[in-house]
Amino acid sequence: MAVGVVTGGNRGIGKAIAVMLVKNGYDVVFTYRSGEKEAMETAEQLHQYGNAEFHKMDVTNWEEVKKTFDNIGNKYGGIDVLVNNAGIVGKYTSLNTITIEDWQKVIEVNLSGVFYCCKAALPYLIKAKGCIINMSSIAGKEGGSIGAHYAASKAGVIGITFSLAKELAKYGIRVNAVAPGPVDTGLLSEEIKEKLKELSPLKRIAKPEEIAHAVKFLIENEYVTGEVLDINGGRYMD
Repeated sequence: MAVGVVTGGNRGIGKAIAVMLVKNGYDVVFTYRSGEKEAMETAEQLHQYGNAEFHKMDVTNWEEVKKTFDNIGNKYGGIDVLVNNAGIVGKYTSLNTITIEDWQKVIEVNLSGVFYCCKAALPYLIKAKGCIINMSSIAGKEGGSIGAHYAASKAGVIGITFSLAKELAKYGIRVNAVAPGPVDTGLLSEEIKEKLKELSPLKRIAKPEEIAHAVKFLIENEYVTGEVLDINGGRYMD
C-alpha cells in the first residue's frame, strides 16, 4: 500500500489533499501543530475511505520532525508521497510593521519547515522512489500584499524545489511545487474574498479541492519534475 504524508493536514488545503490521497488508495499520515479537535475530526472523515493516522508535529523543530518521520518510515517501510503543506501568514504586512520575530517565524515555518521535512523523509522516499510536492504561492512569484516575509518564504520554496528536483532525480525522486492564488479555506473574511475575486479573470477564488487536484496530477505524471504548477484562475494574464 502506498503511503502519503501531508504536513498541516488537519484543515484547509492540507485536509483536501489528505482526502484526495485516501480516496485514491493511499494510507495517509497527516501532521498538525495545533487544532487537535480538527485533527481528530479530519481523521474520522478519512477513515470512511481508508487508513489514516495523525501526529502532532512542529515543522520548525528538527528533532521533532526527524523523530516523527522515522516513526512513519519505520512503520510503513517507506514514503511514496510527501506534501509539504504546513505554513503560516505573518501578523503584519508592511516593511515598517513586520517585526524581526515575525520575519523569523514565517521563514522558519514556511521555508525551514520544508527543508527539515524533506531531509527527514529522504531515506524513506529513496526506499519508495517517492515524490515531493511543496506548497508555494502566487506571492512567491509576484510578491503581493501579504508581506515580504511571506513572499520571501514562498519564493524560497520554489528555489528548494528546483534544487532538490535536480539533486534527487538520481534516486528516482521527483520534486514539484504548487503555487496557488487565494484559496477559500475559511480563514478569509467575506470582504477580503470579494476583493480577491476581482483580481481573477474567473472572478472567484480557488476551492481547496482544486489545489488537491493539482497535487494529484503532479503525483500521477511520472515525467514531471522541477515544475511549479500555477493555480490562480488566470491572474498572470493581467
